Amino acid sequence: MAVCLLRRQVITSTSRIRTLAFNKLSITVNVTESTAMSPSRSTAEQLQAMHQQGFVLLRQVLQPPQVEAVRTAIDRLEPIHWDYQGLVDDHYKCVFNRDPFWLPLLDLPGVIELAEACLGTDCHVIGQTAWRSHPGFVGGELHADYLAMELPERCLHDPAFELPMQVCTAHIYLDQIDADLCPTLVIPGSHRSGRKPRTGEIHWQGREAQPVLCEAGDVLVFRSDLWHAGSRNRTPDRSRYLLQVHYGRRMVAQKFSPYLQWRFNPDVIAAATTRQRRLLGEHEPSEYD
Repeated sequence: MAVCLLRRQVITSTSRIRTLAFNKLSITVNVTESTAMSPSRSTAEQLQAMHQQGFVLLRQVLQPPQVEAVRTAIDRLEPIHWDYQGLVDDHYKCVFNRDPFWLPLLDLPGVIELAEACLGTDCHVIGQTAWRSHPGFVGGELHADYLAMELPERCLHDPAFELPMQVCTAHIYLDQIDADLCPTLVIPGSHRSGRKPRTGEIHWQGREAQPVLCEAGDVLVFRSDLWHAGSRNRTPDRSRYLLQVHYGRRMVAQKFSPYLQWRFNPDVIAAATTRQRRLLGEHEPSEYD
């Protein structure tokens, strides 16, 4: 698995990779097999990028047969509670509770190590959402998912200061994402703004949102205070398949709707590993327990 930091990737039909550095230091790292790192070094460098840029793109986390299996599983989902199947998108929450099939996608190798490095080894899953975005889909405007508190931007200027993360999201892409198939847009470093973007705001410190172009099986991990956006599905006949896994610190509430009526699927709990049980909420006693 190779990791791409600090830049936009454009994948050509011959699988040659060209990089456009968009960080202010114009750092160039080629995304090839030659840049694959050992797990320990890789996680450390990925964590540094999460603090500096706010996101990391992990390459080839899922292989083609796994991608196809997840797409097929999404096609079998039926809406419950707040789920919906619409004209331009379908949305299914907490899919881990539908079937044990979804459990390994909570702690994918390479992803879970980064999540734990960002949020602590007692972090847990706060949600897992499956999407199909059809032609005509319009993504969300520039936003930040969650800020624990607003801070004056001047407090975050010191590069030595690392603002702790509270929530991170993994976007597991199940299609080749090009400029027309609703790529996720990110503004590198915007988590250091100390606030959410204002209505109509489209850039931060002169930086505009950049598309994350990637292959099926790649995973984008980003922190909840990063400014990011969805984008349109401009294709005539392709739907984007996406699985999201949201991770939170131990003290961040799990978003398992329908809440008071929530019940764990006994088949899922029986199949879960020790780590997966912790991610689902089986924690060691701590404060407020």
